[in-house]
Amino acid sequence: VGKNGDCVDGRKGKTPRESRVGIAYPFSSDEFLKETYRNPWGEMRFGKILEDLDALAGNIAFNHVHGNPLIVTAGVDRIRIRQRPIIGQDQYLSGKVTWVGSSSMEIRMQISTREDGSEEWLEAYFTFVTLDPVTKKAMKVTPLLPETNEERAHFELGAIKAQNKKMARKNKIEVGRPLSEESLKIDIRAGKLLDEAGQLLRMPSLADPNTILMDQTLQSNAMVAQPQARNLHDRIFGGFLMRRAFELAFATAYMFGGGRPRFLEVDDISFDHPVDVGDLLVFKSRVLYTRPEGGNLGGTV
Repeated sequence: VGKNGDCVDGRKGKTPRESRVGIAYPFSSDEFLKETYRNPWGEMRFGKILEDLDALAGNIAFNHVHGNPLIVTAGVDRIRIRQRPIIGQDQYLSGKVTWVGSSSMEIRMQISTREDGSEEWLEAYFTFVTLDPVTKKAMKVTPLLPETNEERAHFELGAIKAQNKKMARKNKIEVGRPLSEESLKIDIRAGKLLDEAGQLLRMPSLADPNTILMDQTLQSNAMVAQPQARNLHDRIFGGFLMRRAFELAFATAYMFGGGRPRFLEVDDISFDHPVDVGDLLVFKSRVLYTRPEGGNLGGTV
């Protein structure tokens, strides 16, 4: 790669396959490794998987960029599990850059039961931003050169998602600002929930006995960020924060439901500020919405 991020053969960028990295989990033959990733019920400990996803995605990001910029996790798109993995079966984690903007890049991560990527059971998209390590200002990312139809499709999808995120930030509900049609639906629904909460607060004997105030589901814990969880730039890496947040959320759902919950998916994750070694971290979790009759939460505003 040349000084401007160009390849030595004259190409103005790098291909997705040049950034691809994969690792294997030989759970079938490595008992110690299997025990590290096993939860109390003999299933995959998903918090550890979140940690690994972020760590490998960071390595992939470094494979694509030129030089040694400061690379930070900006966010993670919704993580879905297509099927539940078997802890005793070998697993393969891999990923590559699928979209590049001016100073950010998207990396598609997957976990499958085959080395060739087939039989995929998890898919996640990580967004990283590149900054100058001295000025902390955004740096231009090496362009991406898709080679196959699938890579072109992923690139176009990444561009669409980036545009949608910009629109979502623009349409964010603010006091004194006209509401969009979607925001108005959310506002109406929130108003109804607040009315129900008012009765529960003022006259609990007349309220629905099967309801509970959101604040009563609150759980939290605190810790000091330790140097063992730092990245190359002496910041606490995002995967560690995601694991701790997920495990608290899992415990919150356990206490609220009165039984072991079944994890389905992680919604979008965003990182607003970096965390330094020695910072006091306070994690908070609460139940935001329930459907007592069951069903897909994503289909309801």
